[in-house]
Amino acid sequence: MEAIKGIGVSAGIAIGRALLLVHSDRRASFRTVGSFEIENEIQRMARAIADSIEQLLHIRNKMALRGGKEAARIFDFHLELLGDPTLIGPIREDIAREGVVAEYAVSENFRKLADRFRGMGSDIFAQKAADVIDLERRVLSRLGGRPADRIATLKGPVIVIAHELTPSQTVELHRAHIAGFATDGGGLTGHTSILARALELPAVVGCARVSTDVEDGDMIIVDGEGGLVIVRPDDAVLARYQLLARETEHRRHALRSDATQPSVTRDGMAVALLGNIEFPEEISTVLANGGSGVGLYRTEFLYLMSDVPPTEDDHLDSYRRALELSDGRPLVIRTLDLGADKYTQGTLVEAERNPFLGLRSIRFCLANQEMFKTQLRALLRASAYGQIKIMLPLVTHVMELRQTRMLLNDLAEELEEAGIPFDRNIPVGIMVETPAAALMARTFAIESQFFSIGTNDLIQYTLAVDRGNERVASLYNAANPAVLGLIKSITRTARHVGIDVSVCGEIAGQPLFTPLLVGMGVRTLSMSPGQIPAVKRVVRGLEIERCESLARRVGSFDSDRQVLSCLRDELRKIDPEALAGSEGS
Repeated sequence: MEAIKGIGVSAGIAIGRALLLVHSDRRASFRTVGSFEIENEIQRMARAIADSIEQLLHIRNKMALRGGKEAARIFDFHLELLGDPTLIGPIREDIAREGVVAEYAVSENFRKLADRFRGMGSDIFAQKAADVIDLERRVLSRLGGRPADRIATLKGPVIVIAHELTPSQTVELHRAHIAGFATDGGGLTGHTSILARALELPAVVGCARVSTDVEDGDMIIVDGEGGLVIVRPDDAVLARYQLLARETEHRRHALRSDATQPSVTRDGMAVALLGNIEFPEEISTVLANGGSGVGLYRTEFLYLMSDVPPTEDDHLDSYRRALELSDGRPLVIRTLDLGADKYTQGTLVEAERNPFLGLRSIRFCLANQEMFKTQLRALLRASAYGQIKIMLPLVTHVMELRQTRMLLNDLAEELEEAGIPFDRNIPVGIMVETPAAALMARTFAIESQFFSIGTNDLIQYTLAVDRGNERVASLYNAANPAVLGLIKSITRTARHVGIDVSVCGEIAGQPLFTPLLVGMGVRTLSMSPGQIPAVKRVVRGLEIERCESLARRVGSFDSDRQVLSCLRDELRKIDPEALAGSEGS
C-alpha cells in the first residue's frame, strides 16, 4: 500500500481500478503526396478543423447548460485558435507548397505554436501550450491519424491516472462515467481542476509521481477532500474508505435536506454562513446549500480564464450577474488577488525568487494602477445595480488602504461628471491576512468598514510555513495558539470599534473550529458552498455561553495538540458525525 499526497481540487471519495492514460507525443510522420492529391489533403484538413469546431461547440454548450458558464469559457480559447488564420493559413500553405499530408502539416504547426507558448516562461502560457497540444490531438483524431483515445471506450467505474489531463479529456471522463482522477501535474486554478469541480468529479492533482507508481488495474482510492491518493490499499483501509464513502454520501443528502433551516444557535444567536465563489453561477450552489450570501467573490478568475485582460465591461457584466443571482443578499467582492503562482510571474522578465513575499495582491494592483482602476471603476458602476462590498486582499500598510480610497474617490468624481450612477457609500474593507495587519487592527478598523480574516495566509505568514510544501505541511496548523491568539485579538478589536468581522479561510468551513470561532465573537463565516450544511448543523447545536467558555479554555493552552483534543471533545458532544470530516484537521 502507498499513499501519495497531492492537491485536492474537487471533493468526494472515488474508489476503483486504475486506468493509466499514457499519451504518445510522437509527431505525425513526414509523408508527401502527388500534386493531384494536394487539393484533397487541403479539403481533409478543412473538414477535420470544421468537425473539431463542431465537437468543441457541443462540449462548450453542454457545460453552459449545466450551469458552468465560466468553465465553458475555457473552450473559447480552443475555438479561437481553430478559427485563427495565422495558425490555419500556414497549415494550408505547407500542404500546398511542400505537398505534405494534412496530418504532418497539422502536427508541425500546432507543435511550433505550443513551443512558442512554452518559451514564454510562465505557468499561464504553459497551460496554453497544453491546450494547443490538446487541439492537435483532437484534429489528428478527426483526420484518422491517431488511434481512438482510450477515454472514449471506457466503461466505469475506474480511476483515471495520468501525467496531465487536458480540458476536453476531463469532459470526456465525465461522459464515460469515470469515478475520479489523479494527475502528476496541475494546480488548484488550472483549467482541468476548474472543470473537475464543475463536473463534481473527485480529483487530486499535483501528485508528482502518481503516473509512475501506479499500474493499470491497481485498486485506487482518490480522496478529493484530503488531497490523497491511496494505491493498492489493504483490506482494512479499503473497507474503511468504502464505509466513509457511503457515510459521506448519506450525510451529504441529510445535510442538504436541512439546508433551509435558519443558521441560529440554540439560544437564538444568528451566525451568518456565506459562500466563497469564483464564478457568479456558483451563487445558486451557495443558496442550495443553505448559505445566505457571498462572503468572498474571487475576481482573479476573470484574468485566469482568458488570454486577454478583461475589459471594464467584462468586469461589470460579471458583477451585475452576481448581483442578479444574489437578489439582495450579501455580496462581498474581493479585488484582484493576483500574484505568486497565479498570474504576475508571467508578466515579469525575471520571475521573483519568493513570489509569496513579493509583488502580489494589493501591492500588484497598486503597482499596476491602470489595470486596478479598470476593476474599481467597474465595481463602482456595479454598485448602482445592488449593494456590494469591496474587499482588499493582503493589506499590510494603512497607506495601501488610503491609496485605494483615493483611487476610488477620483473614479467616483469621473463617474459623477459623466452622469453615471453608483453608490456613494459603498463599504470598503480589508482582509486581515498577516501578523502586521493583525497587530495594526485598531488603526485599520478606524478607516475600514469591515474585516475579513483570511486564515489561509494568516497561518502561513504567522508560522512561516509554505502551505504548498509537503516537507513542512505538518507545521501548517490552524490550531496553533499563536494563530488563534491573533484571530481572537482581531475579532475583539473589530467588535470594540464597531465594525463587522468575518472569517473566510479554510477553518471557517471546518465544523471542528465552529464552536471556538463563535466563542471568540465571530458571527459571520464564509466557506466553500459544499461546507455550509455541515457547519450549519453545528451552529444549530451551539450555546453562546458554552462557546465562550470553550474559547477561554483554549486560550490557556500552549500547544496545537491540546487545542485539537479539546475541540474534538466539544464537537463530539454537539455533532459526533461531523468528526468524520474533521479528524484530519
